[in-house]
Amino acid sequence: MPVRVKICGITNAKDAEMAVEAGADALGFIFVAGTPRYIDPDAAREIVNDLPPLVSPVGVFADHPVAEIERVIDRCGFRTVQLHGSEAPEYCRHLAVSVIKTFRVRRGGPPPPFEAYRVHAFLLDTFVEGRLGGTGQTFPLEVASSAKAFGRVIIAGGLDPENVAQVIREVHPYAVDVSSGVESEPGRKDPQKLRDFIACVRGAA
Repeated sequence: MPVRVKICGITNAKDAEMAVEAGADALGFIFVAGTPRYIDPDAAREIVNDLPPLVSPVGVFADHPVAEIERVIDRCGFRTVQLHGSEAPEYCRHLAVSVIKTFRVRRGGPPPPFEAYRVHAFLLDTFVEGRLGGTGQTFPLEVASSAKAFGRVIIAGGLDPENVAQVIREVHPYAVDVSSGVESEPGRKDPQKLRDFIACVRGAA
């Protein structure tokens, strides 16, 4: 299967349109207040309503109350959510949509408890103290091998047009996820970097 591409941290309609035109398969909308890529649910709803039918919108949350996630799902029409906090397996089972569970990988740390989760995919990002994502830093890719034994794997963390092809050749993930690696500044995507990134993914696959 072709490696799918998720462009995360969409904050405006122009960036969403650019990502779709470049060939993105999914767009991520971050609802973690106080982060540089936060988007209001009403603004996200307008963008999601204009997406073509084969581009998947993904709502990104971190330790939100389940009821709050459900309200945003209903308002924006998400069929997939990404949980980027310390959510337990039981928490994930409460949601009636597809769940991507993020694990932030520490260098030299123990492997995440993949076996405890029954989710649609695992997203592996880099652990940086005080940051939930968008750090631009990579992690040891061997962790992905253990994750693949339990489900689909999405690679994030420090990806950009220069390194994504090599990551795909090493890991063969279900998808790759990028935010800061295709930005001109936090929360604003760069059209050339978007095109170059997706072209590199397609070429590597």
